[in-house]
Amino acid sequence: GYKSVAINLSDMAAMGGTPLSILVTLSLPSTNSTQIAGQVYDGILEAAAEFNLSIAGGDISTYDGPLAVSVTLLGKVQEKEAFLRSGAKEGDAILVSGPVGGSILGRHLRPVPRLDLSQQLRESVDVTSAIDISDGLSLDLDRLCAASGVGAELDTEKIPIHDDAKTLAETSGRTPFQHAWSDGEDFELLITMSQADADSITINTSDAPLTQIGNIVGRTGLWQRKQGKLKRLSPQGYTHGS
Repeated sequence: GYKSVAINLSDMAAMGGTPLSILVTLSLPSTNSTQIAGQVYDGILEAAAEFNLSIAGGDISTYDGPLAVSVTLLGKVQEKEAFLRSGAKEGDAILVSGPVGGSILGRHLRPVPRLDLSQQLRESVDVTSAIDISDGLSLDLDRLCAASGVGAELDTEKIPIHDDAKTLAETSGRTPFQHAWSDGEDFELLITMSQADADSITINTSDAPLTQIGNIVGRTGLWQRKQGKLKRLSPQGYTHGS
């Protein structure tokens, strides 16, 4: 229940918006429907209280099937001021709002939407594009670049790797970097802005430390620059089925 609200709030943060209310629709299995509804709503109500959201409506039904939870978030943003995926420009800095990878160890159930950071950035710099990391850092960065018609040149050694990714790598057969590169459900923000803005940021980002991981370039695709050489990187992450 909490996650169903928080992931919508992360989308709102990625657009620079202010959340107002939610619509909640539950399709409940016929068996133990009342108990399940109460448990789901415990999380929904917790998130609504934490982020000052009204529950403005929705629907509850039962059927012969599994639990389905649908949350629609309503919010506001000034006209033509929403952060989009499509505004990144050549030379822009690429920043991520926190360490990534390994969320499956528990963070995926309690995501932290970066609403405060989003509003602080709105007030202090010109955000040219943004997206939240739901399907994997590299895959979502590739989507942002595709929407903007640009590419990214990355210093992969600067990508902040979460301790969970390091823990997971001990048994997964993959490296911490591979987890940071492609694990989903981090719900951190990927943001672009001019290099001058990135160099001048003075806001307090202790809760969501901003790290520059590269720059936008004119050639499409994701690229790694190492020792003066460029290597094309393959975006990886969770791809939704049809």
